[in-house]
Amino acid sequence: MILEDRDEPLVFVDEAERPGDAAAASWRILIVDDEPDVHEVTLLALRDVIIEGRSLSFLHARSAAEAETLLRQEDDIAVVLLDVVMETEDAGLRLVRFLRDELGNRATRIILRTGQPGYAPEIETIRLYDINDYKTKSELTRVRLYTSITVAIRSYWQIHQLEANRRGLEMIVNATMELSRPRGLRRFAEGVVTQLCALLGIGEEGLVCAAASVAGVSPYVLAAAGRYSAWIGQSLDSIPDDRVRQVLEDALGKRQHTFEKSTCLYFSTSGNHALAAFVDIDHPLSDVDRKLLEVFCSNIAVGFENVQLYQKVYDLAFEDLLVRLPNRNSFIGLIECRPASADRVALVDIDGFSDINSILDQAFGDQVLEAVAKRLRAAFPLSVAVARVGSDVFGLLGNADEVTPEHVAQVFAQPFSVNDQDLRLSATTGLISLVGNTERAVEIMKNTGVALKQAKSFRRGKAMFYEPAHAIEARDRMRLLNSLRQAFSADYLFLQYQPFIDLASGRVVGAEALLRWKTEEGQFVPPDRFIPLAEQSGLMVALGNWVMRSALQFLARLHSEGISDFRMAINVSHVQFREPDFVEKLEAAIASCQVAPSAVEIELTESVAIENFALIEQKLVALRRVGVAVAIDDFGTGYSSLSILRRLDVDRLKIDRAFVSGEQCVAEDSGIARMVLQLASQLGLQTIAEGIETEAQRQTLRELGCDEGQGYLFSRPLAADALLDFVKQGRA
Repeated sequence: MILEDRDEPLVFVDEAERPGDAAAASWRILIVDDEPDVHEVTLLALRDVIIEGRSLSFLHARSAAEAETLLRQEDDIAVVLLDVVMETEDAGLRLVRFLRDELGNRATRIILRTGQPGYAPEIETIRLYDINDYKTKSELTRVRLYTSITVAIRSYWQIHQLEANRRGLEMIVNATMELSRPRGLRRFAEGVVTQLCALLGIGEEGLVCAAASVAGVSPYVLAAAGRYSAWIGQSLDSIPDDRVRQVLEDALGKRQHTFEKSTCLYFSTSGNHALAAFVDIDHPLSDVDRKLLEVFCSNIAVGFENVQLYQKVYDLAFEDLLVRLPNRNSFIGLIECRPASADRVALVDIDGFSDINSILDQAFGDQVLEAVAKRLRAAFPLSVAVARVGSDVFGLLGNADEVTPEHVAQVFAQPFSVNDQDLRLSATTGLISLVGNTERAVEIMKNTGVALKQAKSFRRGKAMFYEPAHAIEARDRMRLLNSLRQAFSADYLFLQYQPFIDLASGRVVGAEALLRWKTEEGQFVPPDRFIPLAEQSGLMVALGNWVMRSALQFLARLHSEGISDFRMAINVSHVQFREPDFVEKLEAAIASCQVAPSAVEIELTESVAIENFALIEQKLVALRRVGVAVAIDDFGTGYSSLSILRRLDVDRLKIDRAFVSGEQCVAEDSGIARMVLQLASQLGLQTIAEGIETEAQRQTLRELGCDEGQGYLFSRPLAADALLDFVKQGRA
């Protein structure tokens, strides 16, 4: 029982000292005792007591087991008034162990009360157990009970404040460590909220941290605590509390702290960003508090600078700074974390963009990209992600009903206004369905790129969906390219020579050097498979130079065998021919092999001859100066005009086998072959027909005036030694 000490009247806190928010919060006291009278007397003794500006509220437990249940559920109990002996002699002491060790609660203060001191000696109990006070029930007069409760509550609040400070500092440190994550700024702001509440001695409530751009971007609520938590993410204009909104606007507008009606702290950086933190405190701050807050703000501003620096790094890593869209890294992340509704990816490539950059300039090209990005973003809803994933390639991720070839085509249907000019553009698109697709984002991007390449191989402005066969073809090409590189270094590539025959005399007058590839397994790879691959991969220049030197070395061998009037024809790829030093390399190879330039003939396809007339004309002049002859191969399959052909300084036209081995050559009028031969005669050019397989074909071509022939009727392609024997036997 709690006895009343008549010599020590109970002293209550004066009403004038009670804070205005006393009703809003209270100190929670848990009474644990198996005697109902103790609960009633304790409530009577502490009725209407105000401690540190707050009233007291009470929880009750009639046993240690009941108290355990309450302590598991409630984590804001300030003081426990605990009986030692209840259902067992040490029930109270066991409850202390439970609270401290099992629950890990070090803040709640414990006042141990016992009516039987012998069961728990005071000195031993205080030494072994983390308790705040130990009293017999007979000692606890009203005044002493009030004193013990007050000391315990003050101790609890100090521990609580220290814990709040520790958690606030820990959150700020963690925010600094997490600056590499997109949540870094949010976590930083949450740390500011917690730390300020601890510094000002208030609960984690009544504070809003608002971020704003001084340049004019609307401020928004970045972090909030307590009853303001629902405002997180809202713009400052939409805050429903006029007083809070006005205080924040004043601080951001004036760029300074406000300590008048409410406290609002201002944090700025050297950039165009600021933070304003609102704290709902209705009592004035002391000079010491203000100085402390100013020092706090200075320290926080340094951390805020780091956050802004992180944001810039993040923008560089995940945003395209030119068009202000997500970049490739960000787009891959969006695909990886896509919602279920996003079931299609598209890659949109601007046709001819490299020409825009080279013909005009890069600045104009940047303006084109900005215009395309702006229209793409405007053309699709926000549910569709739009990104720039390459130099002139944009990515789309969204629903299949939105990301369609038709919608992409609509984007480019109207001309773009660039630098006061109307510019018509087209785009090629590769698309892939994500329905049932479990591949990683990188693989999805790769496969969409395969579809884009397939579309570009057909024509500008085309759109194609990815099919597994496309990837198989791409992998086959890659494997073939790797094998070709290995074959080149391991001497699995070699030359064969197919003779040229004078149709009138039957004499061997030359040969064409043909590149062949025989794999390690003994299988031949057709030239029409590996030559285009070598051209696309950049290997053709090295291959072409090797073919040129090898053919000229064999020509030198023929000359040393006494076969001097022999012409060696070498096929030259358009990739090799475009090289700026092609003529110089050819001239050096001729000089190195010590052969006559007049015995060398370069074969160019008709498409190479007409695709860049200025370049071909310039190089033909250089070749003519060296003394090398030039033949147009596969003539009749392209689209060269008579006017261009007249201006080309070439020596020979080579009639394609399609006009030799087909029905045209045996028809009465001999079709296209007759026209080609007549044209060559008018231009004064020599002629050679390839693909002659029968005697009838030879006779027809001879009668039409063709000079030379090449084909299986005379000889298949031969190895060097076999050709040497063939030439010697023919001339014998």
